[in-house]
Amino acid sequence: MEYTFGLIGSGNMGGAIARAVSQTTKAGILADHNPQRAQDLAGELGFAHGTNETVAQSSRYLFLGVKPHLMGGMLQDIRPTLAARQDAFVLVTMAAGLAIQQIRQMAGGDYPVIRIMPNTPVAVGQGVVLYHASENVSQAQVEGFLQLMGKAGGLFPLEESLMDVGAAVSG
Repeated sequence: MEYTFGLIGSGNMGGAIARAVSQTTKAGILADHNPQRAQDLAGELGFAHGTNETVAQSSRYLFLGVKPHLMGGMLQDIRPTLAARQDAFVLVTMAAGLAIQQIRQMAGGDYPVIRIMPNTPVAVGQGVVLYHASENVSQAQVEGFLQLMGKAGGLFPLEESLMDVGAAVSG
């Protein structure tokens, strides 16, 4: 099965994003290092739940909601799954301080990446989401991302070099 939205990391920020996205689509799947947390949130929002590999294999927009210091290990684990995919997908990272190029290196490929800096009010549609898309994210993929995140609040494009400063201001 293919899901429009997949999320690895169902904690505070990931959960807030999932709540916003659940107002746009029910084609979502969640995973977390604590499977019960992913299962509980998935049940609340009408999403499926599974392993990191299942989410990585089947999500068109794969949101990476793990803490920056855990990102490398998680991406290392799903590298073979991402490399085996034949369909188009976008990695969406919300890890503070990790640039798009670092995410690509950790993931093991020149994948399309959208880097976001959200704040927790996205859960109730009152958030601010700063975003920057890598050069290989198509216009259709950006539009799909914006539609998916439409209920989160304000979505503002920003040069990647300004993301950390912008997050400090919008936080």
